[in-house]
Amino acid sequence: MKNTYKLMMLAGDGIGPEVMAEVSKLANWLNSNEDIGLELEDELVGGASIDVNKIPVTDATIQKCKEADAVMLGAVGGAKWDDVDYNIRPEAGLLKIRKDLDLFANLRPAIVFDALLDASSLKPDIIQGLDILIVRELTGGVYFGEPRGIETMPDGQQRGFNTQTYTTSEIERVTEVAFDLARKRSKKVTSCEKANVMESGKLWRQVVTNLHKNHTDIELSHMYADNCAMQLLRNPKQFDVIVTDNLFGDILSDEAAMLTGSLGMLPSASLGKTDPSTGKRYAMYEPVHGSAPDIAGQGKANPLATILSFAMCLRYSLDQGALAEKIEQAVQDILNNGLRTADIMAHNCQEISTSAMGDAVIDHIKSILRKAA
Repeated sequence: MKNTYKLMMLAGDGIGPEVMAEVSKLANWLNSNEDIGLELEDELVGGASIDVNKIPVTDATIQKCKEADAVMLGAVGGAKWDDVDYNIRPEAGLLKIRKDLDLFANLRPAIVFDALLDASSLKPDIIQGLDILIVRELTGGVYFGEPRGIETMPDGQQRGFNTQTYTTSEIERVTEVAFDLARKRSKKVTSCEKANVMESGKLWRQVVTNLHKNHTDIELSHMYADNCAMQLLRNPKQFDVIVTDNLFGDILSDEAAMLTGSLGMLPSASLGKTDPSTGKRYAMYEPVHGSAPDIAGQGKANPLATILSFAMCLRYSLDQGALAEKIEQAVQDILNNGLRTADIMAHNCQEISTSAMGDAVIDHIKSILRKAA
């Protein structure tokens, strides 16, 4: 009997519907050809939800996300919604999902495929074989801290302010995730903050250091976030797992992403805590790239980051590591064979459309299965 799982599909805006369509196509193929059952349900988020519901995500959609085994998200945002109230901008829908599902740990891998070495702005010998995992705290820090706002001062000037704040438990739980993941990799964690100038950074370092006493098999080092930004360009292969706060994680993960040459290739996962009574863990998977409205509807979007996010979903939420490996191997084969979407196009390669890239992934999984038979 097949194991059956429910996936909430939030395509969103811009190229989101196009890249998510390729995940749906792949999921439906797996339903027919592998020992797995995937029930897909589509809902609106971001600008698409604003157009219909006047808000970027509804409570009903949030509830469906909680009831699903995992959430797949495409992308949100676009110039069309630049003038809506700040509190209901498309991105607010994404933030609400993260907050309501308590998705506190964002996993951002930065992996360099040999076939794409020339796509990076760094020298090949600096990045060849690069495999970094950034674990970013996602529901605390300056993006959520209170008070925040813009006020007019007595002299007529305006002042914008945000609050950077962390509790012991918020730091501990994301660091636990980093240590656990490092144990399955190279057993090395670098914790990044600004303990030299920020009290929140000082607490971060203290908490991580104390927690490490329970994980002595892991090598732990500390680094100021600005130094980490420099070291990612100087010698990125010194890192394995980097754990950091919401703001620094946002910046450092985008920098690490560009070491690989293209945001269109990079997946991500956002994980919550596990319910001890059910063993279920809230989780959302999404590509790192944005909604790219300038190419939406043209068949130019690269679906590989979203497909690789789906592979992460299979591995982390559905306990289907073998299927995840087949998808990842198919992506590697496709790149080695010179198939490219426009964003990663190179000399002597063949440019194909969004849907053709999705078809190629399925074809290569078929090939992997034939060889295994």
